[in-house]
Amino acid sequence: MEPRLSYHDDTVTAKFVKRLVSATKVVAETSLPAETQFLCMIRASQINGCAGCLDMHTKDALHAGETQVRLNLIAGWREAKVFTEAERAALELTEQGTRIADAGGGVSDEVWANAAKHHDDEQLAALVCLIAGINAFNRMNVISRQPAGDYQPGQWS
Repeated sequence: MEPRLSYHDDTVTAKFVKRLVSATKVVAETSLPAETQFLCMIRASQINGCAGCLDMHTKDALHAGETQVRLNLIAGWREAKVFTEAERAALELTEQGTRIADAGGGVSDEVWANAAKHHDDEQLAALVCLIAGINAFNRMNVISRQPAGDYQPGQWS
């Protein structure tokens, strides 16, 4: 598959991606656990069918010490015993935040309250920003058909 756009050669996408990367780095500076960040980025990318982000974030998560078992079970997190209640709340928020168009009311009050039960205000803000950021990257990659498979951990750090 050939990409429709080159993020490096096209001036508009290069500038946009640079700024988007800069904006999403804010989340890494918060108290939201890195493990939770990886889980949510991977789950949104699964929902959106973004192979590039799945390639990147699963490899980076493994490199950071995440287990293969947990990575294998992200799509089935509701039935898996390997996630904490806080991670489950974040994954549910990620799913509803990613599927806004599918649920006429957006993110339900129940899902928000559950996330708030497990995360403080800074972590909730980080989750909202992370979900928005990964969905932006997913959409860019899917629309422009960015290829996946050759990412090396830390390559875009």
